[in-house]
Amino acid sequence: MDIEEVKRRAGPREFSPKDDMPEEYRKAATRMIQFHANSEIMGAYLERPFIREAPSLDRKLACSAKVQDEIGHGQLLYRAAESLGMKSRDQMLDELAEGKGKFLNCFHYPMSDWVETPMIAFFVDGAAMRRQATLKRTSWEPYAHAMDKVCFEEGFHVKHGEAILHELMTGSKAEQEATQEAFEEWWPRIIQFFGPTNDKSTHHGFASEVGLKQMGNDELRNAFLNAYIPKAEKYGLEIPDEPRIRKNDDGTYEVVEEDLDWDEFFTIAKNDYEGSIQQIDGRKAAQDAVEWVREVMDEHEQRAMGASKQQAAD
Repeated sequence: MDIEEVKRRAGPREFSPKDDMPEEYRKAATRMIQFHANSEIMGAYLERPFIREAPSLDRKLACSAKVQDEIGHGQLLYRAAESLGMKSRDQMLDELAEGKGKFLNCFHYPMSDWVETPMIAFFVDGAAMRRQATLKRTSWEPYAHAMDKVCFEEGFHVKHGEAILHELMTGSKAEQEATQEAFEEWWPRIIQFFGPTNDKSTHHGFASEVGLKQMGNDELRNAFLNAYIPKAEKYGLEIPDEPRIRKNDDGTYEVVEEDLDWDEFFTIAKNDYEGSIQQIDGRKAAQDAVEWVREVMDEHEQRAMGASKQQAAD
């Protein structure tokens, strides 16, 4: 199949491993799914320390389940990327550990306080749901199939984050002020979650033409603002003055894009931000620490395969 036929046929769940896809499509799809998988893993590592910080046993259990879910999403997506035949799962994990793998901007910033947890679990996961819901109609069928499970579980994550935000914003005055302060710090990063504007996005055009992406960055960002500015205000958060948000005559919102720090965003996109190195090295240390487990499992698998072959020969 050539790329022109791919563009003609591009539709929801149109292509699968049984199709002879051109390399240009397989590269673009691998890049997109690998980025998504890396982001699930790095998000989990960012939230992992807050299992201990959670203020109750129920919250600890919920945080633990969420982190396990996110790791599972990453593994599921690496398998979907593997099905394109460009890279193995191990290769993609090694690239992440070596600082070559890219991931979402919000997961490059450190988190140090419990009041920051709803910034990820409610706002960032809410933004992710906006994007992921559209990916259930992506043209690579294994990716769309993975989104069925991911979206189902992310819906619970958003409710978990919303419950934490509700507790904090109905708590003490000090908790409310600290949550507002965290919101003001994270709000510009959350708005940049969807990436650069359509005209500055390197990959949007081709990904849209071959059905990998269903909506542009600008449309997704505006849809998020329309849904989450009212939610933030409902819980008593004040929308920061910067970046400026315009309210249109029809009641919808849009951000003044030039108010956002795009230089910092593109530094992060290259994994060159100070926080990027901290996050990447932290996950690499965790990967190295359990290398012996992988080696033992590989040896066990090799022994089992050897015994199976011997039995077949007998």
